[in-house]
Amino acid sequence: MGVEYLEASPERVVGRMPVKGNTQPYGILHGGASCVLAESLGSVGSALHAGEGRIAVGIEINATHHRSATEGYVTGVATQVHGGRTLATYDIVITDDQDRRVCTARLTCMLRDAPAAS
Repeated sequence: MGVEYLEASPERVVGRMPVKGNTQPYGILHGGASCVLAESLGSVGSALHAGEGRIAVGIEINATHHRSATEGYVTGVATQVHGGRTLATYDIVITDDQDRRVCTARLTCMLRDAPAAS
């Protein structure tokens, strides 16, 4: 998928992904690829929020695809809207190289204790 992380904290995660190699048969960015970017960014934020000894597991994602992208990169910004003990939720805005909104997504992750090492 080629996701690159540019910034990461529990409150905000920024990353980008090339359009090339992530398109559907019509040559436009695949909606599933936008969801991969959104879930990747939100999951990193959730894991950072959860802290050491805990894990984040995605339990819900939704996405609205506003416009197509056919070249360059798309950039996602995940912003924490809820950071609790058992759940973390992020709003993710994905834009193209011209700063036009391509997709808006929301991800909720369940936070759990990490399984014991075997």
